[in-house]
Amino acid sequence: MRWSRELRIAGRGLRTALRAASAMMSPPSAPGAPPGAPRAQSGALDAVANFGANPGGLSMLTYAPPSLRSGAPLVVLLHGCGQEPASFATASGWTAMADRLGTALVLPTQSPGNNRQRCFNWFRPAQIARGQGEAQSIRAMVADAVRRFDSDRGAVFIVGLSAGGAMAVAMLAAYPDVFAAGASVAGLPVGAANGVASALARMAQAGPEHRSAEAWAELVRAAAPPSYQGPWPRLSIWHGALDTVVDPANAALLAEQWRALHGLERARATVTDHGLARQQVWGAGLEPAVELWTIPAMPHGYPAAAGATHASAVLPAGISATERIARFWGLT
Repeated sequence: MRWSRELRIAGRGLRTALRAASAMMSPPSAPGAPPGAPRAQSGALDAVANFGANPGGLSMLTYAPPSLRSGAPLVVLLHGCGQEPASFATASGWTAMADRLGTALVLPTQSPGNNRQRCFNWFRPAQIARGQGEAQSIRAMVADAVRRFDSDRGAVFIVGLSAGGAMAVAMLAAYPDVFAAGASVAGLPVGAANGVASALARMAQAGPEHRSAEAWAELVRAAAPPSYQGPWPRLSIWHGALDTVVDPANAALLAEQWRALHGLERARATVTDHGLARQQVWGAGLEPAVELWTIPAMPHGYPAAAGATHASAVLPAGISATERIARFWGLT
């Protein structure tokens, strides 16, 4: 097939890539109901049927804690392939964070009718363009939730894992006027792929290496409204160094992309060793523009502090990505 040579050159993650190819290229299953709620919640988890324009054919869940307050921030959480969104929200600590902050969550839910493994289609240009496909569906969910919960329009955030992480940065690029900041966990840069073939190649080996940081940043600018001049959303990036599903080098490229976007491509990072994780930060002040967390002993997944997580791809890594991301966003 056309992409087989790229995968041989990549030389890593081949078995994973082929499994992904089978999932993405197999005929989709019939559309079904969104995955169910987690076993126990302190707040209300609701399905929203009519949230606005939905060209991407997604479903919408919301989580409203008992402490929900008017004017609070709003957090959008994008699940990874095959994950149950509500269980992911619970295991990753985002429902507990919502309880603590008194803020609502939006959980966009992919359908097997769109993608057999229920991955967000971050690699399909028609699904991530502003005003189109899944991107427009998620944007409509945000608008509905802001009205529904009287959220702060200037404090809307988005975070995702894997395909959800790649989709999260695609949303930041297409709607920089909507999101204040975001986070990508085990994701890929904006514009890394434009179809199944390139998605598999870039998952196996980040690249292309010859593209400059400014060229990567230009892919973000091209996705934004033509007249948009900033400010650009801030970004927290997380990746396990033992990831064999998405090449960890994608995290470094994503950091390059957003540093250049913020005019920091030549800036030196402030580096902090947290024992189980290494943090690099670019930008001055209390709200730096970009941070990159690398967890040496972690494979593909979302870092949780410790203990059983009861959700696929949420891993006890000794550090809570949710706590640190919320801190980076200025929520805690």
